[in-house]
Amino acid sequence: MADAHESLEAPVLIAGGGIGGLSLALTLHQIGVPCLVFEAVPQLQPLGVGINLQPNAVRELYDLGLTDSVLDTIGIQAREWALVGRNGKEIYAEPRGLVAGYHWPQYSVHRGRLQMLLYQTVLDRLGPDTLRLGHRVTGYRNEVDGVVASIETRDGRRLEARGSLLVGADGLHSALRAQMHPNQPPIHWGGAIMWRGTTSGVPIRTGASFVGLGSLKHRVVLYPISKPDPASGLATINWIAEITVDNSQGWTQGDWNRRVDVADFIHHFEGWDFGWIDIPAMLRGATEVFEYPMIDRDPVPTWVDGRVALLGDAAHVMYPVGSNGASQAIVDARVLGAALVDQGIQPAALRSYDDKLCADISALVLRNRGAGPFGLLGLVDERSGGVFDDIDKVIPAAEREAYMARYKAAAGFAIETLNAAPPTIPAGARVRG
Repeated sequence: MADAHESLEAPVLIAGGGIGGLSLALTLHQIGVPCLVFEAVPQLQPLGVGINLQPNAVRELYDLGLTDSVLDTIGIQAREWALVGRNGKEIYAEPRGLVAGYHWPQYSVHRGRLQMLLYQTVLDRLGPDTLRLGHRVTGYRNEVDGVVASIETRDGRRLEARGSLLVGADGLHSALRAQMHPNQPPIHWGGAIMWRGTTSGVPIRTGASFVGLGSLKHRVVLYPISKPDPASGLATINWIAEITVDNSQGWTQGDWNRRVDVADFIHHFEGWDFGWIDIPAMLRGATEVFEYPMIDRDPVPTWVDGRVALLGDAAHVMYPVGSNGASQAIVDARVLGAALVDQGIQPAALRSYDDKLCADISALVLRNRGAGPFGLLGLVDERSGGVFDDIDKVIPAAEREAYMARYKAAAGFAIETLNAAPPTIPAGARVRG
């Protein structure tokens, strides 16, 4: 691919233009490293559903110059995280973001709007030649002084691009991970089915609350991802309805996501009207609904092979129970950038990145598979059948708080630790040479 890097000398190649890949491109630009991003789709569009960005990731976006003046245009600052039992009574609630004492907010945003913000920022700062849309990276070849990426284009051409390093941010079905770990087990589905949509509604509780309602295997999660309209008072409410079924036959629907009718699943949630929230009405108010299996992959022992590293979902796709999948992809990009600052554009930097994150985040994947913070709902089920008058008699407050503290520490956003940590990449840091 003679024109793959034109005036660039041995750029870092990035496979994937999602949140992780674009965050890495912005990081590399910040530290003075040229890069090329190869994205399989011919045009990026604001696809997806609501996600949460934890303060540890927001800190990194701030350090990239994407502060509240920008992030407030695509989402809202979360103020509360709460669990409610299937009788409609509160199990646990805690403040989030700035009101919890973090130095950075937590954001609830539409995933597609965040991706398009990062995309536009890459175009503005790095220029359009940095992104090659309609180019899928299908494999790699390590060489002594670089790495060669194999690429297929939308029109069927087969090309090669040479770089100093290659980072696979190519998601769940990563071709680079498949080459690096050819004997990896298939995608893991534990039996949970999610239906996801958005509905216009009046935000509940604080007006910026993330609420998990129900039981461990039968629940609804909802939170606003836009500010209320001044005239109507209605905001866009992102919701996920979920049940767990027998998975012994595997996922039989074929598609990993498909559009469905509310009538296909609403019977699981009939009668869930608690006065302060009418779940069936919220579900029926969606303009479109998509069905997904809740899936992840078994952890792998390393994310690195020579001059190739994995990042984001390609490295550690995880159950979306801790609201930290996208957040971790952003943190990955920044930790990798810091390793390059410290050690230069060398395989040793990739190994340092791997040593710092792979084992801990692999443990987080398994922790999320075990229900993550929603495990409190499982304890309520075990001890009271999910119905209670006084939650303190079921799970004392100190036990609930300790449970959540352990999860936040494992996920990397314990308040005191995060607030006291130095920047991942010091201001003005550049890669030498």
